[in-house]
Amino acid sequence: MYLTKEKKAEIFQQHGGVAANTGSAEGQIALFTYRISHLTEHLKRNRKDYNTERSLVLLVGKRRRLLDYLKKTEINRYREIIKVLGIRK
Repeated sequence: MYLTKEKKAEIFQQHGGVAANTGSAEGQIALFTYRISHLTEHLKRNRKDYNTERSLVLLVGKRRRLLDYLKKTEINRYREIIKVLGIRK
């Protein structure tokens, strides 16, 4: 599996502050970004995998909603996570 417990804990450690802080918006956005990049690579190899394509679209929507929430509530955290993850907007 591409996403192990250790990798998840590492992502939350980097972006959420603590590995146990799995509910932070930054940690969730970072996790979604990691999953989106993995699914994008999968779809480059398997163009007709429509179930994965749908999952990718749903993940992008979830990440977008979290980013909109951060932008609305705390603009500095939003700008920081955009810069760190390299998400263009």
